[in-house]
Amino acid sequence: MRQQAIVYSENEFGKIDGKVANGLVRYSEKYEIVGVIDSTKAGLDAGVYLDNKESGILIFKSIGDALNKLHYTPKYFIYGIAPLASYIDASQRNIIVSAMKKGMNIINGLAEFLTEDKELVDYAMDYGVEIHDIRKPPLRKDLHLFTGDIQNVTTPVITIMGTDCAVGKRTTAVKLVQALKKQGLNAIFITTGQTGLLQGSKYGAAIDVLTSGFATGEVENAILEADKENPDIIIVEGQGALSHPAFTSSSAIVRGANPKAIIVQHPPKRLSRCDYPKIAMPTLESEIKLIEVFSGAKVIAITLNHEGMTDVEVMKTIIDYEEHYKLPTTDVLKYNCNKLIGKLFEVFPDLISIKPLLCQTQG
Repeated sequence: MRQQAIVYSENEFGKIDGKVANGLVRYSEKYEIVGVIDSTKAGLDAGVYLDNKESGILIFKSIGDALNKLHYTPKYFIYGIAPLASYIDASQRNIIVSAMKKGMNIINGLAEFLTEDKELVDYAMDYGVEIHDIRKPPLRKDLHLFTGDIQNVTTPVITIMGTDCAVGKRTTAVKLVQALKKQGLNAIFITTGQTGLLQGSKYGAAIDVLTSGFATGEVENAILEADKENPDIIIVEGQGALSHPAFTSSSAIVRGANPKAIIVQHPPKRLSRCDYPKIAMPTLESEIKLIEVFSGAKVIAITLNHEGMTDVEVMKTIIDYEEHYKLPTTDVLKYNCNKLIGKLFEVFPDLISIKPLLCQTQG
């Protein structure tokens, strides 16, 4: 049973730093999201604001506003902002303490572990609530080093890579897994970040808080554990970009997953790296070449992040990319995953014997 939760995303909902809240509004097996806090968008439906699809999840201006209009107190308060800075300021601490005072347990996705903050721990004890640090890694004795056993996995493993961070890799991965399941396939999602964990992924870990050796090993171990369920296909969430100087987690994911094929997510209108305005975006062509050389696997499809694009521009880009790169291209939020599924059936024909009736690959 999903637990009711409200997500805090002040001034960031629908933006890059609000990606945790954005992802939870779109999908969560673990939590029933009953509201979002962002005073700049109060009164709007969160789903309509994000994707022009009604979700029934309202945006509130404050914790008090939310509880007054909901007429009950959700069990969990999720800190749904993922800024470049790992540490919250005094005003953010006050928001978290306010949620505790209202009787809500705190779900923290930051790399700052609130369970190691004596003041906040004391507040939690005073108000009878709990703090959960989603990205806090297991004890060293429980972490996994890379073994090389990933080489023995015969199940198709697909990694969703990107040209930058916060471009929608996880969203595409989740949408693709859902679409594959509708085709009758046993598809498993491997998360590598905090939002996937919050959404209820059974396998994976927040890779970016681990040292490189353990990061590779944890990705490998997640796939090895998932493979015990005899899946037909495994989809792995990427992090950052292989070419991005701030993300060593990208290379750890590729090494640990040993993907058989790769899908690349790209925001055509983005000019500079997310949170790094002085670092220009790579070209899609250069990123594809880098990924293929580094991984030894082929990029089999392109997916778009439509930020800053009109529907006409998205469709023109799809047509242009398919002509230039000779790869199926789509935007899974505006269209669907049919092109991706069609390409997966082409690259991995054994999947057809599992699900012989393939829907038309349009969109």
